Amino acid sequence: MNVIIRPLTQDDRAWVREFIAQRWGAAIVVSRGIAHQPDELAGFVALDKGERVGLVTCDITDDACEIVTLDSTRPNVGVGTKLIRAVKDFARRAGCRRVWAITTNDNLSALRFYQKRGFALVAIYRNAVEQSRKLKPTIPLIGNDGIPVRDEIKVEHAL
Repeated sequence: MNVIIRPLTQDDRAWVREFIAQRWGAAIVVSRGIAHQPDELAGFVALDKGERVGLVTCDITDDACEIVTLDSTRPNVGVGTKLIRAVKDFARRAGCRRVWAITTNDNLSALRFYQKRGFALVAIYRNAVEQSRKLKPTIPLIGNDGIPVRDEIKVEHAL
C-alpha cells in the first residue's frame, strides 16, 4: 500500500464531519473538558489510490500540539504512524515543544500504539469522562473489552 499524507483542505471538511460522527458517535470530540469540532481543526488525511483511509486532527495551543483525533480504516499497515509523523513535523514547524493526546482507560490499543511510537504516559485524570459526558452524552459507559469508560489518560511526546 502506497499511502500519501496531505494536509486537510476546505474540500475535506464535510467528509471529516461525517467520518468523525460515524467513528466517534458524534461530530464533536471531548478532551480535558473541551468540546472540539474536528472538522474545524488542522489535520492530515491519508490517501491510498485516492481513497481516504485515515485522518488525524490537531490543535496547537502555546508550545503544545494536541492530537484530537486519530483514525485509520486500515489498521496495522502504517497509516496511523504516517499520520503521527505528519503531526510531529507540523508541530515542530509551528514551534511546539511537545505533542500530546488524550485517550480513555478502555482504549488499550491506543495506549499500545502511542507508546510504541515514543509517547509516554504522563497523567491519569480519574473519573474525567463523567464531566466529558456532560458535553457529549453519547460517550458509552462500557467501552472496549467490556471495560467501564471513566478515566482520561494523557500521553505525550517531546519534540
